[in-house]
Amino acid sequence: MLGYIARRLIWMLLVLWGVMTITFFVARVIPADPVGAILGPQAPPEAIERERERLGLNRPIYVQYIRYIFDLLRGDLGISLRTRRPVLQDIAQFFPATAELALSAFLIGVVLGISVGVVSAVYPGRVIDHASRVFAIVGLSMPAFWLGLLLLLGFYYKLGWLPGPGQLPYWMPRPPRVTGFLFVDALLAHDWSALTSYLKHLVMPAFTLGWISTASIARITRASMLEVLREEYIKTARMKGLKESGVVMKHAFKNALLPIITVVGIRLASLLEGAVLTETVFAWPGLGRYATHSFLSIDFNAVVGVAIFTAFLYAFCNLAVDLLYAYLNPKIRYV
Repeated sequence: MLGYIARRLIWMLLVLWGVMTITFFVARVIPADPVGAILGPQAPPEAIERERERLGLNRPIYVQYIRYIFDLLRGDLGISLRTRRPVLQDIAQFFPATAELALSAFLIGVVLGISVGVVSAVYPGRVIDHASRVFAIVGLSMPAFWLGLLLLLGFYYKLGWLPGPGQLPYWMPRPPRVTGFLFVDALLAHDWSALTSYLKHLVMPAFTLGWISTASIARITRASMLEVLREEYIKTARMKGLKESGVVMKHAFKNALLPIITVVGIRLASLLEGAVLTETVFAWPGLGRYATHSFLSIDFNAVVGVAIFTAFLYAFCNLAVDLLYAYLNPKIRYV
């Protein structure tokens, strides 16, 4: 197992290198001048040229690539042209907001998705099965930004039950930053008003992302459970007089977990990378919104840095899923 993990880590490094290389060259071959975009159209040409020279953008592209690799080996993702701060510092600042949103949506998706999928498989062809399939189709078909706008229109604008975009009201000060996670920082500061307001702001964006995750997890759970429930050992367990709940959860669900774990791992990685549209609709100060602004402002270093970080999240989640396979099924051995 240790040898397998070591090989996977090596492949992970190769994947990160490939993503970095492709993103680096694609970002620099597009016909756009990031310095001109940052300084504005009124900036004199000599000022633009001085800034390009300071940032090394006037050098040949292969020289910039080699320099970037050496900086990357030292843990330096470069300086953001838009924020004027290290990209790694920006990622560390914006990622906690994305992580809180993603984990909340992930819990919603896993709990609801598995529950709906299991119930649908246990009662195939009935009303609850048809309703769950319609729910899954609607969840997969409806764009996240559209669902977010509908929630804002209904629960914020029309009914006034939930607050609008953002993490906190504009007039409420944030708790002292300790971990970067607003939920944890509010708890540490005993700022109950900020904590309550934050949880209310979290409901709509978390449900928007969780709806999509729920739909995909419910579909794969139903399909996997239906396949397992047809097996002979399930019929044998029922013939022995075991309770139906025990047959479903102890025998069927446990053996149907492997494909479910695959989808859950992929959904977690996609959520952690930063839901661009959801964070934009709800003005959520996370990594997805940061990536969007960086792309629109042609911020090369920030775009490449976010791409590398996203690739790392996907690779790490895939490795965790593979290791979880071996834990759930002792017959699986990696060599």
